[in-house]
Amino acid sequence: MGPIGFLVVFFAWPVLAIVGRGFAAGGLDVVLGDPQTWRLAGFTVATAAGSTVVAVLAGLPVAFLLARAKLPGVGLARTLVLVPFVLPTVVVGLAFRALWPDGGVLPIVLANAFFNVAVVARTVAGLWARLDSRTSDAARALGASPWRAFRSVTLPALAPAIASAAAVVFLFCATSFGVVLILGGARYRTLETEIYLRTVDLLDLSGASALSLIQFAAVVAALVVGGLARRRKEGARIGSGAVRRPRGGEWWVVGAAGVVLALLLTPIVALLAESVSTSDGWSLAGYRALAGTGEKGALQVSGWDAALNSLKVAIDATLLALVVGVLASVVLVALRRSPARAARGLGETLDAALMLPLGVSAVTVGFGYLVTLDALPGDLRTSPYLVPLAQALVIIPLIVRMVLPVLRSVDVRLRQAASTLGASPLRVWREIDLPLTLRPLVAAAGFGFVVALGEFGATSFLARPTLPTLPVAIASLMGRPGELNNQMAYAACALLMLVTVLAVALIDRLGAARGRVGEF
Repeated sequence: MGPIGFLVVFFAWPVLAIVGRGFAAGGLDVVLGDPQTWRLAGFTVATAAGSTVVAVLAGLPVAFLLARAKLPGVGLARTLVLVPFVLPTVVVGLAFRALWPDGGVLPIVLANAFFNVAVVARTVAGLWARLDSRTSDAARALGASPWRAFRSVTLPALAPAIASAAAVVFLFCATSFGVVLILGGARYRTLETEIYLRTVDLLDLSGASALSLIQFAAVVAALVVGGLARRRKEGARIGSGAVRRPRGGEWWVVGAAGVVLALLLTPIVALLAESVSTSDGWSLAGYRALAGTGEKGALQVSGWDAALNSLKVAIDATLLALVVGVLASVVLVALRRSPARAARGLGETLDAALMLPLGVSAVTVGFGYLVTLDALPGDLRTSPYLVPLAQALVIIPLIVRMVLPVLRSVDVRLRQAASTLGASPLRVWREIDLPLTLRPLVAAAGFGFVVALGEFGATSFLARPTLPTLPVAIASLMGRPGELNNQMAYAACALLMLVTVLAVALIDRLGAARGRVGEF
């Protein structure tokens, strides 16, 4: 069970080590009894809930466009809606900072919703496209208005997908780091940024551990809701979805989807404009300055060196995550198909455990690496693979969510026939599973690559000043005075965004499931 071993060594052990040190230091009862702790928790839950509501309301019209509308440009819309989800948090933070220079609660809520509209749109569209349209047609034939048919028939059928997407969105928003750090500053802090402050600046391990426990409880609750919703979604009635040209009031829904897509593009356009805007007018000075280290040596390496390091680290992290994620998916499929009830229960537990790294503070994991990994041969704390390990931990759950549905869809009778003819399990995988899942696997690799390329939370804690990734270099540039540093940061964001857009287009072209990316 390689995936379980990987989780134990590189996730559970470091996290439990930090939490254990916090308990040993004492004072957990004081932190948990402090009203400020619960104000932080309340602010985190409130902003995450607000972002979730905005993402759901914005994502539903787009889901209709992707699932049921036969119009030119739907393929482009499917790609565009996914771009914000895989943009680096630093890029999104700076994009919204270009619109709201002073930050605040509203931009935090909107920025987190901006990230996650794709989760709602593509998850709901994936089910909506496969719903049997005859039930709503029957309701219309019996005299129901289009709105009543949607409210009484379609919406209840979509409810499990909406709940599953909302749970995942809430998890992402509650653990958001880069966006809150850039837009909230010192005025607005969530549990994630407070854990970072207490761990890095104050060395308050007991306080950080207490906050981690609260965050962990919220994450587990979100995962339970998401897991229950996914099981209900699997029982939805599937049929032939009617993809046709909109008519009547459906054009209003298509119009709302167009407005959402336009709003998603607004921060991106603002960031691009900011990257060429200076006090003297339009200029490419920021892009040219990437060949240097910034004003007054803001960086220890050039911007292009940081970009090259980002590529190397992202490739290593993607390869590692792909190996572990595919192995985990194979194990989960085998457990799910087992006749033993205990095996199926173990599969559900492992499935939930694989999602935990998405909801545990990246700072906690990073600091845990520094206090535990010296016990392993070679002392990984000084290894160049430390950052890829941390990034792989973030990517693995996403790859599992993409690969797992594809492996589950492979007809078990094909595998049984190959086994009957004498093929070994390895040959069955090579001759049956791999050809059927190759294109989605490549898409998953591309998806993981762009997520690793923009990972900021754990990387900001572990990356060395002489080997920064591009998101870490961007944060360093924004923290230093000087207009040139600011221009370099925005130019680097534009480059990251360009790579992201190209990768997303490739993901869709390689044949991720129509209207969705895996179970997202």
